[in-house]
Amino acid sequence: MNKPRKITALEAVGLVKDGDVIVSGMAAAEPKEFLRLLHHAAADGKHVKVTNCLPMEDCEFFINPDHAAQFDVDCWFFGPSVRKAYEHGNISYIPNHLHLAGRQRLAHTKTDLFVGTATPPDKHGFVSLSLSNVYEKEAVAAAKTVILEINPHFPRTYGDLELHESEIDYIIEVDYPAPVLPDIEPNEKDLKIGGHVAAKIKDGSTLQFGIGGIPNAVAHALMEKKDLGIHTEMFTTGLMKLVKAGAANGKRKQVYNGKHVCCFALGTQELYDFIDQNPSVLVLNGHYVNDPHIIGLNDNQVSINTTLEVDLTGQCASESIGTRQFSGTGGQTDTAVGAQNSKGGMSFITLYSTAMVKNRETGEREEISKIVPTLKPGAAVTLSRSDVDHVVTEYGCVKLSGASVAERVAMLISIAHPKFRDELRREAVKFGYIRG
Repeated sequence: MNKPRKITALEAVGLVKDGDVIVSGMAAAEPKEFLRLLHHAAADGKHVKVTNCLPMEDCEFFINPDHAAQFDVDCWFFGPSVRKAYEHGNISYIPNHLHLAGRQRLAHTKTDLFVGTATPPDKHGFVSLSLSNVYEKEAVAAAKTVILEINPHFPRTYGDLELHESEIDYIIEVDYPAPVLPDIEPNEKDLKIGGHVAAKIKDGSTLQFGIGGIPNAVAHALMEKKDLGIHTEMFTTGLMKLVKAGAANGKRKQVYNGKHVCCFALGTQELYDFIDQNPSVLVLNGHYVNDPHIIGLNDNQVSINTTLEVDLTGQCASESIGTRQFSGTGGQTDTAVGAQNSKGGMSFITLYSTAMVKNRETGEREEISKIVPTLKPGAAVTLSRSDVDHVVTEYGCVKLSGASVAERVAMLISIAHPKFRDELRREAVKFGYIRG
């Protein structure tokens, strides 16, 4: 069997040809050395398309507007770096549900190069794709050329993300630490929201949630629970803490009993040390993990997600502020629908009742309600009103599924900030949602 050829990151960039489509690993699994030098591919007038997801590095090829004519960037999920560069005009969002993101994109366009990250090979010649298997293993199979940055600091994870070195064309030996995401300390609002959610979660439930103050507050409030399970797209530091505390052991799961299932991991170094060579953690293909049918096979599956704003009928705009893309759909619809397919399952959409935003006319920051009569013009509906279940703010938790629009109006106003409730009622009357 052939072994991959060792090259430098700059030599790898030299392999890029005019018109190539590159798919890169996502989040902590992005190939930093290759991407930091990719702008050199534009030196001789090449035009390249890059497909990425939640990039964490401010890379020259898309941050610098001087390269906008040479690089098109199509992105499954925006992060801060992409949001900063969006105004250059060469970045476009790929609408998707996470469990279909890879397959639909790979069927839509060619993949000339897949560039990702992996652990060094074991004694049998297998590397682990380590921190993400959302679409990476599928992209390896689809790509004409596979280039991996081999990093001894990345955790060796198990699941279905192992790859034999004979399937790799080139390797770049690197030595940077795995990218970390600091653990966020919950604030007072987070703790209130987390308490509302945790109060409804019973022993033996299986969990899905992401990162941030609210999920961390939920995790903190669940530390005394028993026999919790984990089936989540993202394995986080908060979920790790539940396992370490003995609250999560997966003993009551119907799918992968006793195992903690995810399709990528992102968090602290403590998290990476925990998942390294840990057979209780399985990093499986995102198409499987986030399939709503698979999610629904675990009893008492709980999905916890956040949103930017909710209208009075229950529509959730979680990925854009008006027409401006902010993040992405990710697995929100996958997991919310999947949890409601589950026997005893529940889905929670969480948000603060208000936000401080800059008034474009006065330049002053002002408080606005995040529960609104109508979504901002052009806002993408991430979770439809037909798929929403519970909505939670610091003022309480309401269950919208099964409720009429008039009933939803009353419930959502009850958890809005008190200073905006009268205005919301007036708007609801104006739109004919409730009687005057």
